[in-house]
Amino acid sequence: MSHDVLNPTPEYLAFWRERHVCTLTTPRPDGTPHVVPVGVTYDPDAGLARVISNRHSKKVRNILAAQEAQEAQAGEPGEVGARVAVCQMEGRRWATLEGRAVIRTDEASVADAVARYAERYGRTPSPNPDRVVMEITLDRAMGRA
Repeated sequence: MSHDVLNPTPEYLAFWRERHVCTLTTPRPDGTPHVVPVGVTYDPDAGLARVISNRHSKKVRNILAAQEAQEAQAGEPGEVGARVAVCQMEGRRWATLEGRAVIRTDEASVADAVARYAERYGRTPSPNPDRVVMEITLDRAMGRA
């Protein structure tokens, strides 16, 4: 079932506010999917999902590689970032968000993402000077919540 990314149903939004481990799927440089468990926050007002991570992780390197490949094809129009999906499930309920991910390293973006993570997951991550935020501009939402 499709959902409006910017105006989800109350049930869908409530499901994204519950504490669930999610999966993130990023494309490897060879095009195969890389799937890992992550914490995700969903901000329908901004049309974004966010994932905090270490800048040296494979998922971050996959997104940066996609951005670099796009930059190498200068002159060709297209969206910036890697096409990714985040998903969560519990029993018969499930929800998937899709969009384009970019890596943000600025202090304000990382702090905002950490605060959102702490609110959803009930704990503040330990300080990490290598922390970055994966910011996903959403264009598709699916699920049954």
